[in-house]
Amino acid sequence: MPAADRLVHTARAELIAAMLIYGTIGVFTRFIPLPSTVIAMGRGVIGLAFLAAVLLARRRKPDWAALRRALVPLCVSGAFLGLNWALLFEAYRYTSVPRATVCYYLAPLFVVLAAPVLFGERITKRSLLCLAAALAGMVLVSGLTEGGAAAGAGTLRGVLLAVLSAVLYAAIVCLNKYLPEVPPIERTAFQLLMSSAVLLVILLCRGTLDGLTVSGRTLALLGVVGVVHTGLAYVLYFSAIGRLRAQTAAMLSYLDPVFSILLSALILRERLTGSELAGAALVLGAAFLSQLQPGKKIR
Repeated sequence: MPAADRLVHTARAELIAAMLIYGTIGVFTRFIPLPSTVIAMGRGVIGLAFLAAVLLARRRKPDWAALRRALVPLCVSGAFLGLNWALLFEAYRYTSVPRATVCYYLAPLFVVLAAPVLFGERITKRSLLCLAAALAGMVLVSGLTEGGAAAGAGTLRGVLLAVLSAVLYAAIVCLNKYLPEVPPIERTAFQLLMSSAVLLVILLCRGTLDGLTVSGRTLALLGVVGVVHTGLAYVLYFSAIGRLRAQTAAMLSYLDPVFSILLSALILRERLTGSELAGAALVLGAAFLSQLQPGKKIR
């Protein structure tokens, strides 16, 4: 096999591994008996330590000049990253992991909506159709069409939290487009630093850390979320993304919600009904198609 083909196959395997890791985070956080903001901060701190170790192992000095030039968008996107995680983890507490994950994947459509204002891009008919399909899918996923427990106040609150988390993630994607010269690992490390700092301030102001006790098992699970779901997953993702075609990377990225739905059904016994599965297909399909518009570069 030619060397170029081996590199592509390796990159594809790395991206699939990263998506599998991302797809398990909802399951792991369910077993961590800590406030969502604490989990998010722990993830940021441990993930930052892992990425710093990777940079040291590679004997690579951060590009301080690029970081200084992009300081404002880096700080804002870092703050959004921490809040994004906290909202998503809180959504898992109020609704099922599959339902929250599907709602979170509205983020690409929010980017499409913001593009005309921020980047001067034109909204196409395909974008509008994708948006309408995604909104219809979200209604199905939320359980509003079924009534009963599926449409309870807790479930709807979880759906809303997941959608707000998607809005923040879309904002991060838009801000990252202003950071093309900042290397990916340095950019993410700085964002993790900022997210941890913002979440720490929130926790101290709310007194959440007062009297908080953490067992060894909880600490181990939090370590897995920080090292595996953050540090390792980011390294695999950044290693793979530059060696794959944009459309290949986009298609493989949608293995994340598929893995999440399957694992939640197997481990947590959280299964989507027929109408919810149809809604999930609408949301994920619309989000994917919105990224495949002719002439649009996938990020």
